[in-house]
Amino acid sequence: MIKILTKEIVISTNGNCDIKNITESVQTVLKDSKMNEGSCTVFSIGSTASVTTIEYEPGLIKDLPKVLEKLIPAYSKYHHNETWGDHNGHSHIRSSIIGTSLTVPFVKNELILGTWQQIVLIDFDNRKRTRRIAVQLTGE
Repeated sequence: MIKILTKEIVISTNGNCDIKNITESVQTVLKDSKMNEGSCTVFSIGSTASVTTIEYEPGLIKDLPKVLEKLIPAYSKYHHNETWGDHNGHSHIRSSIIGTSLTVPFVKNELILGTWQQIVLIDFDNRKRTRRIAVQLTGE
């Protein structure tokens, strides 16, 4: 019989492309579920953060924000900033390009991730935030 279980992870971030490794938290939700096989969807609740995978190591933690700043500069002119005055137009664009969710299969109660592949939350907003992440398991 197929089950669906939804849990929430709450994490504090510093904004400004803060990258947090959430792999262990997601794996804990899976372990506690005792589900054997299925899919795990990880979803950032909000429009200025993303969920993706990366090798969570110091070099890439510096490289990714640097590349994003070149592609989508924080201090460019964005119409969103004119509309709302919150100066985080770049945050919304970065989030929409990288995406707010990720699906990872699991077997034998273990996420199927590569050796150097971790699940990360990236907060693009221009201030500290408390982020909510939905983890939804579908399987048996």
